[in-house]
Amino acid sequence: MPHSKGFGRRADRRSNDFVSIGDVVDALMEEDVFSRGMPIATLARMWPELVGERLARAIKPASLEGGVLLVRASDGPWGAQARYLADEIRKRADAALGTGSVTSVRIVVGGGRGSP
Repeated sequence: MPHSKGFGRRADRRSNDFVSIGDVVDALMEEDVFSRGMPIATLARMWPELVGERLARAIKPASLEGGVLLVRASDGPWGAQARYLADEIRKRADAALGTGSVTSVRIVVGGGRGSP
């Protein structure tokens, strides 16, 4: 039966000691990629409550980097509507995540990963 090249050749030794799931999650949250993804996941879950059901179908939170919330709109008219409401979106997103988390909102139309 074929094996991957590294199978059985790990440099570190594995332990049979049990580790609590809380310790595993805490360790993952210390890694940058996971900690950056949590705020956007929180916003995505709450999005219809924050912007309303109708608007939530047309615009989606895409990323949050350095306080800038990137929101993708499905087309130009929805992008214009989101730009008009950008300050309100910022306030609501910031309140949902905690004061100071969202300092501005940038709207992009269509394309890219996470596009509605």
